[in-house]
Amino acid sequence: MQFQIIPVTAFQENCSIIWCEKTMAGTIVDPGGEFELLVKAVEKLNINITKILLTHGHLDHVGAAKALANHYHVKIYGPQQEDKFLLDNLPQQSVQLGFPFCEAFEPDIWLQEGDIVQIGDEQLSVLHCPGHTPGHIVFIHHQQKVALVGDVLFNNSIGRTDFPRGNYTDLISSIKNKLFVLGDDIMFIPGHGPTSTFGQERINNPFLV
Repeated sequence: MQFQIIPVTAFQENCSIIWCEKTMAGTIVDPGGEFELLVKAVEKLNINITKILLTHGHLDHVGAAKALANHYHVKIYGPQQEDKFLLDNLPQQSVQLGFPFCEAFEPDIWLQEGDIVQIGDEQLSVLHCPGHTPGHIVFIHHQQKVALVGDVLFNNSIGRTDFPRGNYTDLISSIKNKLFVLGDDIMFIPGHGPTSTFGQERINNPFLV
């Protein structure tokens, strides 16, 4: 599996383009905005987008999802259904954050813990990791030991829990009981900021030690 991280919007959200090097089938994970930038990046990589993946329902992670799904004629997968209220509320989020207007939408397929998402010959496992939002999910590529964790965990920080239906206890449980148990050598791509490993965060993250 190959990947490229493209920060988008004023929030510098880490949108990830990932693809199977053998088949050149790919996906865009958390396209928070800047539709044209992402389309140009896909064209430059010369990959075939087969689906759009979402970790959770906050606008800075989903703002360009519907436009990209329409452009590539593909389905949107995720998040887990508990985030429906956030996707229903996208027009209000647009106003609150000062983003371009974003219509409410539902994904074509809600994802659940244990689901497998196929990208060409590559597989991503789905974990339900609530806390930042109730329906937040994480994608794990076990063979390459890479995780796309959205806003659950950051380099030296953790996701906020002061948003509607955020829950600090759930967040810490998700990190310690769902992510860290996968092993210290898992490298993760957070929703914002630099990458890290679960081992580095387990030892050094001031919110978790």
